[in-house]
Amino acid sequence: MVALNKLTKAPPHAVAKALIQLGADLRTARIRRNMTMEDAASRIGTGLRAVMDAEKGKASTGIVVYAGLLWLYDMIRPLEELADPSKDKEGLALQATRERKRARKGGGLDNDF
Repeated sequence: MVALNKLTKAPPHAVAKALIQLGADLRTARIRRNMTMEDAASRIGTGLRAVMDAEKGKASTGIVVYAGLLWLYDMIRPLEELADPSKDKEGLALQATRERKRARKGGGLDNDF
C-alpha cells in the first residue's frame, strides 16, 4: 500500500492559503481570456478535473498542472524566477557563515614535513 503524503491532506496554513489564491488567480486569468475549463484542459493536455482542482487550489494537484495553466495564460515568467538562488538572502547568509568558519579552521601552513 502506498503511503499518503500528509502535506497534501493538511498543508501548513500559509501553503493552503497561497494555493487557494493561486487557484483563484488562475480562474480569473482563464475567464478574462474567455476560455472554458474544457478549453484550458485540452490546450495543456490534461483533464477537466485537473483544471477544476487547480482553480480550487487543491494541494494534491500536480505542480505541472499549475505550471501548464500559467504557461497557457502567458504568466509563467514569475515561476521561472521563483526559487532563484541569487535572491535567497537567508541561504546566502548561511553559506557565507559556513565559509567563514571553514576559512578560520584552516589555520594556515605548518612545518610538519
